[in-house]
Amino acid sequence: MRGGFTMATDRRVRYTKLALKESLLKFLREKPISRITVKEICEDADINRATYYAHYTDQYDQLKQLENDFTEGIGAYLDSFSSEEVALNPYGMLVSIFEYVDRDIELCRALLGRNGDMSFMENFVELVGERVLETWESQKVVRGSDAEYAYIFVANGSIGIIRRWLFEEKERATPQEIAGVIVRLVYNGIMNGSKGK
Repeated sequence: MRGGFTMATDRRVRYTKLALKESLLKFLREKPISRITVKEICEDADINRATYYAHYTDQYDQLKQLENDFTEGIGAYLDSFSSEEVALNPYGMLVSIFEYVDRDIELCRALLGRNGDMSFMENFVELVGERVLETWESQKVVRGSDAEYAYIFVANGSIGIIRRWLFEEKERATPQEIAGVIVRLVYNGIMNGSKGK
């Protein structure tokens, strides 16, 4: 009996958090977090404020928890690839990341949209960057300070491509297609640039 109660409670908590998440994302499409109130999130989700405060301290905490959950998920994806696998198959790693992004596209649109959190973008870039730099250095693709400059160039270009992909109004490219675009642009450019040294 107790197990059934726990499962029902867990299901209710998941439903509550999902409803609150959808409301927050809806408002983030319209305005920045500083102009969103707990009151309007609760009214839109049809959930009382006492329940809201059982999960979050305020709208900033709710957003931060969503960002952390997303980042941890991407981190787990990246941890499943060794540096050798990334070097041999960067396309495979990128497809995995884009598939993960595609599964929670509304969250990604909110986090990377015009009302998104710049610190989230920086953390996302840093998270992926640690793995990429480690791979480049181990494979001697780019060395020393060149590796960091190359990564900054690549990361910011990739974020631009991701944002374009997320908000495409016509038929969006598949995760496989967009990963292919980045691999062609990035790896061809870096390999060609490093040959001149």
